[in-house]
Amino acid sequence: MRIAILGFGSVGRGIARAILAKNLDITVTGLADSRSGIIDPAGIDLQTALDQKENGGPCGSPEVSPADVVAKADYDVLVEVTPTNVDDGEPALGHIRGALGRQKHVVTSNKGPIALAYPELRALAAANGVFLKYEATVCGAIPLIHAMQEGLAGNTISRLYGVFNGTCNYILTRMAEDSLTYEQALAEARELGYAEADPTYDVEGIDAGVKLVILANTILDMQTTLDDVERTGITLLTPEALQLAEDQDCTIRLIGEIVPEAGVLRVSPRIVAKAHPLVVEGTLNAVTVETDLAGDLTFIGKGAGSTETASAVIGDLLYIRDRHVQGS
Repeated sequence: MRIAILGFGSVGRGIARAILAKNLDITVTGLADSRSGIIDPAGIDLQTALDQKENGGPCGSPEVSPADVVAKADYDVLVEVTPTNVDDGEPALGHIRGALGRQKHVVTSNKGPIALAYPELRALAAANGVFLKYEATVCGAIPLIHAMQEGLAGNTISRLYGVFNGTCNYILTRMAEDSLTYEQALAEARELGYAEADPTYDVEGIDAGVKLVILANTILDMQTTLDDVERTGITLLTPEALQLAEDQDCTIRLIGEIVPEAGVLRVSPRIVAKAHPLVVEGTLNAVTVETDLAGDLTFIGKGAGSTETASAVIGDLLYIRDRHVQGS
């Protein structure tokens, strides 16, 4: 199986390390980030590319762009793991369109294109007889999309809710544990690399909202945008509010929720009983799915991270290989 990787930051390097560590019979024939790229039909030396990148150098030649890899490399699957842009989905959206148009499968961790243009991309994939897989867009290592599409096929999902953002969960965990202020917990999260310099995307509930849109549109057959999500972030929460919850043997978590029949998508801080399975610690994610046949199921795991996201991408790649590439 031949793949091309676009994006060689934390996730892209995690995928490269996983391919090197495991005998997956995957050859990388194209690789690019925003600064450089390389195309080699015989297979790229991933260890050399990793060493160069981690020493501050380019992964390839500055004359090779991501667009060149999409259009010219010889691959079965494009792995699109460039940084997310939820405003217009670019440049990832163009990369994905280009690969699907070449009758190449696509695996992506990029939330922008899936949240903004899934119906178009699904139709383009179907017209070209290829797969579009996006497990890594929601909840990192948790195989939530696969479970809902495959394992729960035939179930009616009446409600879905959970902790979708590890940064917020860490902040709220620390505020509850040590009575930290929001600002103190955020500073700690930044020091540990859990929060960006500008944390707005996480703490205002945008990241969780985009994940709800992806699940609503791709699994629950809804037609929604981020504007349809009622959003309240965690920036105004105080240690006193968490203490009041503590006095009731509860805590506060940023909960994303979808109620398909009512057309409701919302993200907001909620008081949750400490014994509830959604009360997970640190940067974990947890999602409960309410169904008619299987009952309530709760999925818990690491929602972000280089290796964790690579796990979801590799899972999608092997799904495609087992169902399509080997038989083609």
